[in-house]
Amino acid sequence: MRRVLVPTDFSDNALNAINYALEFFKYEICVFYFMHAYQDDIYTNEALLTRKTLEKATNLVSKKSKKQLEDVLKIVKEKHPNPRFTYRTISSNNVLVDEADKIVDNENIDIIVMGTQGKTDNRKLTFGSHTLQVLKYVECPVLAIPRNYKYTQPKHVLFPTNYLIPYKRRELKLLCEMLAPFRARVDMLYVAKSDKLSMRQEDNKAFIEETLYKNDTHFYTVNKKHVSEAINDCIAEYKIDMLVMVNTRHSHLENILYQSSIDKISLNVGIPFLALQNIKRDNF
Repeated sequence: MRRVLVPTDFSDNALNAINYALEFFKYEICVFYFMHAYQDDIYTNEALLTRKTLEKATNLVSKKSKKQLEDVLKIVKEKHPNPRFTYRTISSNNVLVDEADKIVDNENIDIIVMGTQGKTDNRKLTFGSHTLQVLKYVECPVLAIPRNYKYTQPKHVLFPTNYLIPYKRRELKLLCEMLAPFRARVDMLYVAKSDKLSMRQEDNKAFIEETLYKNDTHFYTVNKKHVSEAINDCIAEYKIDMLVMVNTRHSHLENILYQSSIDKISLNVGIPFLALQNIKRDNF
């Protein structure tokens, strides 16, 4: 049974991510956890908030959150009736990243699905601040869906790697099983001046090939100076439907996510983006 956490702020972007998740997992038996962490909403008008009115404001926001989750559940059941699915709603007076982290641990979540942007919808940024925090700090694979992306079956997947990291079998198995119903092609992209690999790299490459046994997997080497440029070129040229990267020490994705400012991210993700989490992140 697949356990899927779907955080929502009830924006159009969040609803779009929900629709994508329900289509993407329609062949699997799934439990969906629709979660709204509303602590930030309580303090939206902090200038008008006092200790006396805090409890009242919290109750109002809590009731609104639960009602909106009920509305989401009603829409989901009407638009995506599926006997394989069961649903749970979670309304929490917490910040998003902390609540997501707690649910992932308590419910043994397999994957988080959310929009690349939330209500603020800053189109100049690849990821909104909440999505970026989840990507960086929650120990769980994250599938981020771009704004207005219309669901299409993932037939061609790009997976850039340097073959230096020992992948988690559970996460590669997750990728394998998710893509198998679509008979997707997976292109493993190695950006380097030479396709000669070390013994460690050869072992990790063999492990990938062994674990993705249900998928049509191909291995390529591209000579480019900038990894982001190579990825963007491949996405455009080969009509890639999904991008997969691993977030760990010294990986391509860490170099992108941990630049000094999020507006410096040079990866222009216009397709669903799956970030695998290879090690536990530092607390922040």
